[in-house]
Amino acid sequence: MVYVHAGTNPFDTITQAVKVVERHLQTFHHREKKKLPSFVDWFGWCTWDAFYTDVTAEGVKQGLKSLAEGGTPPRFLIIDDGWQQIGSENKEESNNAVVQEGAQFASRLTGIKENAKFQKKKNKKKSDDDKDGGDDQQAQAPGLKLVVEEAKRDHGVKYVYVWHAMAGYWGGVKPAAEGMEHYESALAYPVQSPGVMGNQPDIVMDSLSVLGLGLVHPRRVLSFYDELHSYLASCGVDGVKVDVQNIIETLGAGHGGRVALTRAYHRALEASVARNFPDNGCISCMCHNTDMLYSARQTAVVRASDDFYPRDPASHTVHVSSVAYNTLFLGEFMQPDWDMFHSLHPAAEYHGAARAIGGCPIYVSDKPGNHNFELLKKLVLPDGSVLRAQLPGRPTRDCLFADPARDGTSLLKIWNVNKCTGVVGVFNCQGAGWCRVTKKTRVHDAAPGTLTGSIRADDVDAIAGLAGAGWSGEAVVYAYRSGELVRLPGGATLPVTLKVLEYEVFHVCPVSGVAPGVSFAPIGLLDMFNSGGAVEQCEVRGGGGGAGAVVALRVRGCGRFGAYCSRRPARCRLDAAEVDFSYDDDTGLVALHIPVPEQEFYRWDLEIDV
Repeated sequence: MVYVHAGTNPFDTITQAVKVVERHLQTFHHREKKKLPSFVDWFGWCTWDAFYTDVTAEGVKQGLKSLAEGGTPPRFLIIDDGWQQIGSENKEESNNAVVQEGAQFASRLTGIKENAKFQKKKNKKKSDDDKDGGDDQQAQAPGLKLVVEEAKRDHGVKYVYVWHAMAGYWGGVKPAAEGMEHYESALAYPVQSPGVMGNQPDIVMDSLSVLGLGLVHPRRVLSFYDELHSYLASCGVDGVKVDVQNIIETLGAGHGGRVALTRAYHRALEASVARNFPDNGCISCMCHNTDMLYSARQTAVVRASDDFYPRDPASHTVHVSSVAYNTLFLGEFMQPDWDMFHSLHPAAEYHGAARAIGGCPIYVSDKPGNHNFELLKKLVLPDGSVLRAQLPGRPTRDCLFADPARDGTSLLKIWNVNKCTGVVGVFNCQGAGWCRVTKKTRVHDAAPGTLTGSIRADDVDAIAGLAGAGWSGEAVVYAYRSGELVRLPGGATLPVTLKVLEYEVFHVCPVSGVAPGVSFAPIGLLDMFNSGGAVEQCEVRGGGGGAGAVVALRVRGCGRFGAYCSRRPARCRLDAAEVDFSYDDDTGLVALHIPVPEQEFYRWDLEIDV
């Protein structure tokens, strides 16, 4: 059966179509009904690109310390692949197989606890009953528990997530592994569709098709997840990043088919997450198969693209364009996660600007000591929180049917909203794309040209709703990189010119009359990528009968704060104390300094008398 929905607004049409399918299938919930985990509003660090599978307890400690010392403390941590107990199958008959290069992906889980790299010893004071004569004794404690305790106690981490595959590990759970026999794991061999194999051969799938995957029987998978997750929760872990989810749909033979098996696994996963991680602590990854999306009742965060590849120059423009377009669909089911990136990298600003307006979690995978703190402080406030946009970031209407990675003429524009303002990020993504011959992303134009496009206030599709009834369409636009502030009449456009891997972030702030002859618009923290994310409330008091008015704002963060006012304000007060400000007669920019607050997530009361 094919369902077709029609409408005049493309974003509303997609939303309503998914909601109709939700009501019909009754197997999943729309994103708006799901609890978003709390970690998304805090800066994070993931161990993957820092260590890959060589991650250790000491490496985790070094990474957290390194970022905090630079003034951008991570408040959530993902311990990625490399912490689990795994074993490899050395099959003589596979030694000459063409997939031997990927044999590491057939490693299987041999226990639900952490491996030796995470086992730590701590000193325990000798009790009066001890008779060995020593002052201290070494006590073995669960290593992961100590890692989590230290991360939270010594480094201020609020949320710790750990990685595991949907099947336990890449190669599943080892059949009849000691202590894991009750999961009834048995070897299964993935069967891929001709379409997938013709488009993108995959070394993981090729390996497992020969060496097999230890598939936990669907009647035992809830027990498996619950025992794994309850152990993690006992160590203080707050959630899981569940990877390689798409493998399940290739293993349906003998289990009722791909839909039945996928649904059984997801029902079990979500039941275990609900039982063990009360903040709905789950990130879904490698999971774009529709069987998964149509089975997700509570999972609220989904990886939106392939990985960030720090060593692949062809990947960076493609990554940004992919996450934006994938979010059009994925964002109806969950909040898309646009993945980690490196802050010290030639494309770091490009990636950072995209994450800032994507509405996604913001986290990096820097090696300890390899950071660009100047860049990170455009994303992260001193308390470790971030200014996250409100919606999933999506391409603007005029980009929906363009190809900004390959057509040689189009810039990619991504829109989002904050509580009082809109934002449009513009990116030159030309020069690379998927090659149908080599079956990989490659550079197809080594020197793509400089492109010119334009933005307008209604590129932010929801801007009229933010502005309120009676809005004339007029806005001020603050360009983050250039620092320019322009008052833009309704329907007018503002040009933008970018080279490849360049970006600009435009903050679109609706102008409203606040007193006779006086117009005003809040902007936000001028030195942050998502400036408008700092403004949480804006209301006007007075202003009638020719009298002056007070614009009352609730703002978060610290640094240079800006707003537009058509005439110089009489005074500005921050938490009732009068503060100095500057005013630019040419642009109408009101600027003042907000100090670092003493409390986390503190909201300042800013009053501007006009």
